[in-house]
Amino acid sequence: MATIEFKSAVSRVYFNAGMTNEGKAIRKSKTYRNIAEQATPDNLYNVLEQLAQLSEFPFIGAEKVETANITN
Repeated sequence: MATIEFKSAVSRVYFNAGMTNEGKAIRKSKTYRNIAEQATPDNLYNVLEQLAQLSEFPFIGAEKVETANITN
């Protein structure tokens, strides 16, 4: 039977950096590494939202990306 083992997680915080001359939104991001496997969604969102307040750009949202090993 195969198993999935947590390897790592990163979080990305997205910001609104304005508009291009063509009227398209410019989205910037900041990546935070070494996110704990046990981090709850509420806690992670609150921390990322607080970190986003340090930016000059308005906060759009955040995501968590996990990497895992699949072994047999």
